[in-house]
Amino acid sequence: MSLLDLSRWQFAITVMFHMTFPAITVGLSIFLSVVYGLYWRTGRAVYLQMFRFWRRIFAVGFAIGVVAGAVITFEMGLNWGVYGARTGPIIGPIIGMEVVTAFFVEAGFIGVLLYGDGRVRQGTMFVSTVMVSTGTILSSTWIIAANSWMQTPAGFRVVHGRFEPTDWMRVIFNPSFIWRWPHMLAAVLISASFFVAGISAWYLVKGRAKGFARRSMSIALGIAALLMPVQLYLGDSVAGHELPYQLSKLEAIEGNWDNGDTSFVLFSIPDQQAARNIAELDIPCLGSYIAKDLTCKTAMPGLKLTPAADRPDMAATFWGFRVMFLAAVLMFGTAFAATVLRVRNRLWTAHRFHRFVLWTTPVGILAILGGWVTAEAGRQPWIVFGQLRTSAAVSHLAPGEVLFSVIGFSVLYLIMLVAYVAYIVRTMRIGPERDGPGLEPPSEDLPDTGRSRRTEDTVSREVAAR
Repeated sequence: MSLLDLSRWQFAITVMFHMTFPAITVGLSIFLSVVYGLYWRTGRAVYLQMFRFWRRIFAVGFAIGVVAGAVITFEMGLNWGVYGARTGPIIGPIIGMEVVTAFFVEAGFIGVLLYGDGRVRQGTMFVSTVMVSTGTILSSTWIIAANSWMQTPAGFRVVHGRFEPTDWMRVIFNPSFIWRWPHMLAAVLISASFFVAGISAWYLVKGRAKGFARRSMSIALGIAALLMPVQLYLGDSVAGHELPYQLSKLEAIEGNWDNGDTSFVLFSIPDQQAARNIAELDIPCLGSYIAKDLTCKTAMPGLKLTPAADRPDMAATFWGFRVMFLAAVLMFGTAFAATVLRVRNRLWTAHRFHRFVLWTTPVGILAILGGWVTAEAGRQPWIVFGQLRTSAAVSHLAPGEVLFSVIGFSVLYLIMLVAYVAYIVRTMRIGPERDGPGLEPPSEDLPDTGRSRRTEDTVSREVAAR
């Protein structure tokens, strides 16, 4: 394995580990703002119980995400020093803006969110929670701006090999940012929704903390039902506005090597060296139908249209897109089924559906990781598309040292990920009961009727009064 391969693997492993946490915490911070706002407005103790429970999971994920994000910055300077030197006038200020805006906002209010409950006024708690969620959104915005510029660079000139900005508006609002930013924001919201819904479903399956679980699951699946149609539209718009700039990525996504195929390739094992698929399963004419041609005459482009030296890895791009797309279809179907059950007043009695939702807990995270692989693997062999090759951006380090750090980081990330999952499982087993003892109404086995809601309201008022 070459120095370039080792450096790419190290960065990919670090970024994929890091992205697992913002995929949960950005949406979870907004969820915390919603439930604390509901508690502040209604005084119902169950919302405070939800806030305290989900805050425990948010806090640990937020801390690990911040630490992993700092590692990325160091790797950009150490492993990709040439990249840092050449793109520094553009990437540096954007990352600096993330620190000045997002990091300072988060750092200023995270302490109140974590330790202010019962110590400061409810209005202060709510404002602090909203500010932390605002910081997470700002952080995502600047990171997407930097990455989108690498996908569709604009507003720059090259002076002595360095990229210098000529129009910051075009740098930040480059052609792909306009659609990738809302697409990514919706993705983290949906991912957190399924994370919350899955854990809530576990309590419904176990018959524990039903009042807490019902409200958490109701809000989460309600948000997912609203966002999934929007997300499908945004995803299609990203493809429509970014892929014309990166035809090689489109060709790799389709999974065809030669032109003239109107089918949609569902399964493929590509052979990059031989420029052919070892095995393939496709659906005739579906590719043409997706291209809005019902006559089955519109062919999908093949990767052989791109010179061999400029081709991305088809296997990574093809399967990254399939993971994202199939996960999106699964989440859309789940959100649709939940809406039907809600309308029929069966959302709380459909136990098989609860078990199914439990297994969808990580689906949103997998979709985000699949989308990231599609975007980054499909951009290769360019680190700044069409301008700077990845092979020309890597630092000249000793391969043995990079191999040692790759192994070290991989082991460390695996330990941290296992520890985080173990923490979540332990928190689930302890349950939310300690966050609001006495909140569960005695009639929780009743169907979701007006009677059960009135009973819970009464209990909540009694607990709040105590």
